[in-house]
Amino acid sequence: MNNRQTFDIVIVGGGLAGAAFALALRDTAWRVALVEPRPPHGIQEAWDARLYAYSPANVDWLKALGAWDATVRNQPVYAMRISGDSGGHLVFDALDAGLPELAFIAESNRLHHALWQGLRAAGNIELIEAETASVAWGAAEHELILADGRRLQAGLLVGADGAHSWLRAQANIGLAVEDYQHVGVVANFECERPHRGTAYQWFRSDGVLAYLPLPGKRLSIVWSTTPEQAEALGALPPEVFAEQVAAAGQHCLGALKLMAPAQGFPLKRRRAEDWVRPGLVLIGDAAHTVHPLAGQGINLGFRDARLLAEALQDTQRSPGDLGRLQAYALRRDEDVSSVQFVTGGLKKLFGSEDALLRWLRNTGLSLTDSQNWLKQALMRHAIQ
Repeated sequence: MNNRQTFDIVIVGGGLAGAAFALALRDTAWRVALVEPRPPHGIQEAWDARLYAYSPANVDWLKALGAWDATVRNQPVYAMRISGDSGGHLVFDALDAGLPELAFIAESNRLHHALWQGLRAAGNIELIEAETASVAWGAAEHELILADGRRLQAGLLVGADGAHSWLRAQANIGLAVEDYQHVGVVANFECERPHRGTAYQWFRSDGVLAYLPLPGKRLSIVWSTTPEQAEALGALPPEVFAEQVAAAGQHCLGALKLMAPAQGFPLKRRRAEDWVRPGLVLIGDAAHTVHPLAGQGINLGFRDARLLAEALQDTQRSPGDLGRLQAYALRRDEDVSSVQFVTGGLKKLFGSEDALLRWLRNTGLSLTDSQNWLKQALMRHAIQ
């Protein structure tokens, strides 16, 4: 029995970034395999605690792929109100910048399901539900060996298998990690007052709290705080936890009611030492992760997928051509580096108890708020 298959591109990991990248290759001449041991099967009615803020440019791209459909419950964000810990404030309003919206909030699982529905209808993409075992690295092609014994040869392997990337480890690519010493607490609530499509963010002495609007009178929160505070919040009865979140948000949306138990995850900045090697590229969280305070993690991953798919439109060259991959990595470096620098800098700035830094950060917020040209420039960058 011949257990060897040949493809042009093999993608390891079918999460949001990996699935979107694969779907973007649907109309190309490439023969593509997507290896994912746990693909989505069906959608759930209960609201998913894993939500993201998607940039308008990425939403337009997902619409073009046919993945942003009616099953993806989403809420446009029209304004964002940011408050410092000593009176500083900054307001972004889409209307002021001549934009229809600043972002869209949507659940991870429904978008994931929609992406896979598109993949299942693609003629040039083979979906392989299997665990990976090892990689045999070659000069012109690499071979991915699966746990069931199948062997997949390809000119390009794409690592889209998350922050703890197996493929990155197989390639012996180093990883720079900064532990923020914070935990992200996420939960969904019903709110007493309408949010009117406004997102809120409070920089506090114990971390950062964000309110993300959901359809109807609902919201999702991300509370970046110390591990001790996160553990304490998780131990609270639902009603007490809801009141703590409402009070931390200055009761701007009235009373809150918890819809499902909160979840927590450690926050770390990661950056792979190499994103590309001959016949190998890492995208999404396999290549980089950032602090969630700017809501840019998933958007960086989708921009990886978008630009890599663009770079591979020329099917005359080998997909693993190092020159092509290096040009892609160069395009991505500035974007990723700037987001990591800004989010890391804000985390350190607002995490300090130094009186001078406290004055600077709050004054900086208010000063930025008074400069419309600067706010518009920031908004136009964020929508990409």
